[in-house]
Amino acid sequence: MADNKTFASENSPLGVGGKKVVLGFSGGLDTTYCVKYLTDEKGYEVHSVIVNTGGFTEDELKKIEAHAYKLGVKSHTTVNAIRSYYDKIIKYLVFGNVLKNNTYPLSVSAERLSQAVFIAEYVQQLNADIVAHGSTGAGNDQVRFDMIFNIMIPDVEIFTPIRDLKLSREEEIAYLKSKGVEMNFEKSIYSINKGLWGTSVGGKETLNSKGMLPEEAWPTQVTESGSRNLELGFVRGELTEVDGQKFNHPTEAIQHLQSIAGPFGVGRDIHVGDTIIGIKGRVGFEAAAPMIILKAHHALEKHVLTKWQLNWKDQLALFYGNWLHEGQILDPVMRDIESFFINSQENVTGKVFVELAPYRFQITGIESDYDLMSSKFGKYGEMNSGWTGEDVRGFSKIFGNQTMIYNAVKQTADAK
Repeated sequence: MADNKTFASENSPLGVGGKKVVLGFSGGLDTTYCVKYLTDEKGYEVHSVIVNTGGFTEDELKKIEAHAYKLGVKSHTTVNAIRSYYDKIIKYLVFGNVLKNNTYPLSVSAERLSQAVFIAEYVQQLNADIVAHGSTGAGNDQVRFDMIFNIMIPDVEIFTPIRDLKLSREEEIAYLKSKGVEMNFEKSIYSINKGLWGTSVGGKETLNSKGMLPEEAWPTQVTESGSRNLELGFVRGELTEVDGQKFNHPTEAIQHLQSIAGPFGVGRDIHVGDTIIGIKGRVGFEAAAPMIILKAHHALEKHVLTKWQLNWKDQLALFYGNWLHEGQILDPVMRDIESFFINSQENVTGKVFVELAPYRFQITGIESDYDLMSSKFGKYGEMNSGWTGEDVRGFSKIFGNQTMIYNAVKQTADAK
């Protein structure tokens, strides 16, 4: 899956202090603690790596790099995984119209898998002894990271200081202050994780079974008050145009659509789901572009695919989304399903028309050379030109023949 890598340094020999560690680093409290613990307490040589899946600006990435070096890492690497994230994962979520529990576009769970794969590849690049991440013992990410590492780099030891030491946030802060680390220790009321395929939002309202996030909690505020019509162009299932503007890669189209639709406040919701470890949880998310793309793509498919293509796609997509959510992106069955998805998109080309308004959107229609809703073969509920009434009379009798035989035999047998 690797591409667009920018390695900060060549392989370096082990430090005097001990083993070489690759740490997945975001610059937040947990991974900041990991750096100081691994360097100061363990004496390890730490190489931090951040995998950008669309959630960071260039300025933010530079600040994270400076923070890592100030903490004492031997090297810091930024991996640009945005296109790979789309090509290897998001594309298939679109092809499958995947929404977890008919609600959630798998914003965070999908990007964690991309990040884990790139971190594992970087461990191989550096020939490191240990791979570390800042996951706690409470959520899904610990399973996703550990599982990818166990599959890709089974001989490399996995360190998870926050989970292993069962640290509270307060204990982490106290330790870092004792080491003279300067950073913003004030916890935001809401935890936000941004990526190409949506932004998750967690807060006090999502900790219980009732409650909606307030307006100020959403990262993108609503600034649009009117309505707007959009024209989305798809080629073989992939978004390539927005309002006639063509893009070099679908990631650019997604980002452009997000900039237009986000200020309308569409794509907001709260997802209730089952975690990998067996508990239920709620999380808010905003995903204007993903939700519009998925609904627009599905609308186009309903016009250009046959009944049984749609039927089997729905069944495979349900499994694909659930299995991906649980971290199983490397299971070979996923490649088999992706092959089906790719083949199904041969005729998914055309335009989809969308109307945006504050807090809502609707699909108003499609245009496609492959549209199966053709007046040449009849109009639903009106006239037809492809068959006669006698044709339907005979078809109806034969189509229900097996059930007719079943009922006749059962009535005779029950009467005895």
